[in-house]
Amino acid sequence: MTSRPPSRDTVRYPVRPAGLRRLVTRSNTSQPNRADQVEPAGPAGQAGPVEQVGAVARAGDGAQRCDLCAAEVPAEHRHLVDTADRVLRCACRACALLFDRPPGDPARYRLVPDRRWRLTGFALDDAAWAGLRIPVDTAFFFVDSGAGRTVAFYPSPAGAVESLLDLADWARLVTANPVLDRLVPDVEALLVHRTPDVREHWLVPIDDCYDLVGLIRSRWTGLAGGPDVWREIAAFFTRLRDRARPLPATPATPAGTAGKLTDPTSATGGTAGKLTDPNSATGGTVGTLTDPTSSRRHG
Repeated sequence: MTSRPPSRDTVRYPVRPAGLRRLVTRSNTSQPNRADQVEPAGPAGQAGPVEQVGAVARAGDGAQRCDLCAAEVPAEHRHLVDTADRVLRCACRACALLFDRPPGDPARYRLVPDRRWRLTGFALDDAAWAGLRIPVDTAFFFVDSGAGRTVAFYPSPAGAVESLLDLADWARLVTANPVLDRLVPDVEALLVHRTPDVREHWLVPIDDCYDLVGLIRSRWTGLAGGPDVWREIAAFFTRLRDRARPLPATPATPAGTAGKLTDPTSATGGTAGKLTDPNSATGGTVGTLTDPTSSRRHG
């Protein structure tokens, strides 16, 4: 696996456990979301300890269950971010409805949205990406309300690893792409995927990002990952393209309007499922996630 060194020889980027401790739950009757199985990466890329927070999901018959009320949930289910313990919790439909609240609500549990946007016209050229000093070609960014700042993580064979983000660089990226100013803290992320042939930028639920992390962690073999993991990564982004809707990174709105892009997949259709028009008032030495079978490689 080829490593891309930091852009500055004197800079080492700290690595700490992932922003959300992950559940490790497996159903005996169905295949659960990989987001329910991911362990965080610890210092120096070592696997960190997993906090056992989903006890009800592993009890009795082995079926996956809601972490709040213990009702059985299907393999595809919603998640809540527990902002106190920094974990994702499985949620049945009733509990998802209960916590489908407007962004900024002080409640401990926040429903992860179920909307996905493919950002068109996104301004992030090669020089700007190099300036972010992410050591791989796939990363995700979200607002960590506990830390009071935007954080950047990248998937690796060891789990999710944080790369120190210069907030001035992030501010410039938001200025160039106003849609980022409306990321819902803790539950929504910018996902960047760069290959030799395409540059893709997505606004996705945070559990999608950890789904990708779990895929890479569970399928990676050897130094280059192996053919299976690259097929799975390609399939992940194919599914994302099929599910996502296009959204301009710099939306143009007629004067005097402040339209809202309503999320039709929201549990209630309430304000928590709306994206407000933006035009209104590390480190680590884990190698780049570049398919070694590709005929060309992005420098």
